Amino acid sequence: MGAYIIRRLIAMGAMLIALSIVVFLLFAALPTEPARLVCGKSCTPQIIKAIDHKFGYDQPLYKQYDEFAKGIFVGRTYGEGKAAFQCAAPCLGYSFLRNEDVTTLIKDSLPITAQLAVGGFVLWIIVGVGVGIVAALRRGKWQDRTIMGAALVGYSFPSFFIALLLIFFIQIKFGLIGFHSYVPVYDNPGEWFKTFILPWIAIALLYAAFYSRLTRNQMLETLGEDYIRTARAKGLPERTVIGRHALRAGLSPIVTAAGLDLAGLLGGAIVIEPIFALPGIGRLSLDAVTTSDLPVITGTVMVAAFFIIVANLVVDLLYAVIDPRVRLA
Repeated sequence: MGAYIIRRLIAMGAMLIALSIVVFLLFAALPTEPARLVCGKSCTPQIIKAIDHKFGYDQPLYKQYDEFAKGIFVGRTYGEGKAAFQCAAPCLGYSFLRNEDVTTLIKDSLPITAQLAVGGFVLWIIVGVGVGIVAALRRGKWQDRTIMGAALVGYSFPSFFIALLLIFFIQIKFGLIGFHSYVPVYDNPGEWFKTFILPWIAIALLYAAFYSRLTRNQMLETLGEDYIRTARAKGLPERTVIGRHALRAGLSPIVTAAGLDLAGLLGGAIVIEPIFALPGIGRLSLDAVTTSDLPVITGTVMVAAFFIIVANLVVDLLYAVIDPRVRLA
């Protein structure tokens, strides 16, 4: 198992390096001129040249990438002489529009995105897996048909539509929850909860619909196995048969989907965050795309890719915990 983890860590490092090269070259090849975005209409060739030199855009692409890669591990210096300033490691670049390093922008936004992602994740796992188990145990009955019908309807609606429905009915029409700007949980837990409850529901409704269908299918597949009939024949309680044997054996695809979905949300909920005015990574990415802030786009893409690659590793390791057959293999 230790050798497997080491191999996966090496593969993860190689994948991150390859990804950083592709992402950097992809955005560096765009026709956008960062210097012109900085100085606006007052640009002159001399100003553009000075700005390009300050941020290193006058260097060859391989040299720019070398500085970018070294900045992640040891930091980097922008400019020369008295105008020079330091970007501490891990330096993901410098936003020429915001006059701030990308790492700081991401660190300020990541906690908000993490709270949104984790809260929605817990909600959709509890609801989705729970009703999926109920549907499987009541196969063909009205509970099963009702749950699967609701899941089909919920999965058909995009998340932004669900979010707008929640805002219209809960906040505007009935006034059950007012409009709240983000407040840290340690400042005002009540206001913090009111800020996140609707975004959590908007995310959870969509994902819970998918996980209820996935859980039902996996449960139906495992409930028909011989070892389930053997467990029941031995007189084991139904709760033990369902929880320890049937559900655990069918968790692998659920864990895979859950890990990747959570990692994707940690990379930024681009649709939900702007709708609910949450200043997370998703909103930061959207603003960067709107203003062509390429360093911020590169940094957020790298962070999102990092979460997804790490999630793949964690999911693979969890297989060994969930399914003893993986450890034996």
